[in-house]
Amino acid sequence: MKIHEYQGKEILRKYGVTTPRGTPCFTVDEAVQAAQQLGGKVWVVKAQIHAGGRGKGGGVKVARSADEVRQYAGQILGMQLKTHQTGPEGQTVHRLLVEEGADIRKELYVGMVVDRVTQRVCLMASSEGGMDIEEVAAHTPEKIHKVFVDPVSGLTDAEADDVAARIGVPADSLPQARSVLQGLYKAFWDTDASLAEINPLILTGDGRVVALDAKMNFDSNALYRHPDILEMRDLDEEDPAEIEASKFDLSYISLDGNIGCLVNGAGLAMATMDTIKLYGAEPANFLDVGGGATTEKVTEAFKLMLANPKVKGILVNIFGGIMRCDTIAEGVVAAAREVHLAVPLVVRMKGTNEDVGKKILAESGLPIISANTMAEAAEKVVAAVSAQ
Repeated sequence: MKIHEYQGKEILRKYGVTTPRGTPCFTVDEAVQAAQQLGGKVWVVKAQIHAGGRGKGGGVKVARSADEVRQYAGQILGMQLKTHQTGPEGQTVHRLLVEEGADIRKELYVGMVVDRVTQRVCLMASSEGGMDIEEVAAHTPEKIHKVFVDPVSGLTDAEADDVAARIGVPADSLPQARSVLQGLYKAFWDTDASLAEINPLILTGDGRVVALDAKMNFDSNALYRHPDILEMRDLDEEDPAEIEASKFDLSYISLDGNIGCLVNGAGLAMATMDTIKLYGAEPANFLDVGGGATTEKVTEAFKLMLANPKVKGILVNIFGGIMRCDTIAEGVVAAAREVHLAVPLVVRMKGTNEDVGKKILAESGLPIISANTMAEAAEKVVAAVSAQ
């Protein structure tokens, strides 16, 4: 689950990380009022969407008067903000963050992720703040410094000071930088985050270390332990189909192709999508119904796929282990009838009660195309879609 910048900063402040003073706003009038309450002569009006690159897309503006705050807030609220992370369709801006201006002397980068090789939290830091860390890694990897944190000791003073010095924090500011890095690590650990990033972390003219941005993502499987974070979820930022899927415990992600996929198991789903691409087509979705699919779940899965007008065919690929093939077959037949399926449907199933499942499909009276292998299934669905 993702949250907005202002929400990430709320969390970081609880762990001693200094951020600019700011106020989330939902209207132009609220933005002007926020600037007046903050005081000063410079304010930053920032679009709040779940994507990076907002500044490049026109979603971050520096205002030097209340009139400019009003002007920029009016421009940004409601705009379809397009960045390298939103895709060409962009995302509609429903929220703003109005912050006090900052005296930026130097921009740095710090972030936390889980490193699966060492099975530890990895602190990444760079002197190249304000840039996409992927670009830094690709072109100047020597400028990224990493610390793999021992979960017993946590991020030590020595580790924090060393990495801060490596990215250019002067000696006088090291105590503040240490506090920020250790606070970021503690926030990451305590909230079951999957990503915690400050880009940029700035050094101000008077030597303060301030988080000018904040990005936090969380492990959805751990949200039951964090009802306060779950309350921060913004459904406006999520795909409606994915929200609907979550209600039925379906793992669903919309894609750009025209062949819907219904599969049990994430690995098999990935392999199915790869096979569709191998035969010259593109998957319309990732959809894992899991090991405990019911007729109701399969029916909802079909509805999700067919709600996408791009879908011209459906491939069902099932390995019957815990999930029995006859249960899936009954679900497929019921779903096809309920939604009045009008696109080609190819079904491949192997495993527990496979013969019973195939018999159910064959006796359904529906124009279901059977396949014995994943390659055959992909080839048949691509051919059926192409023949339309």
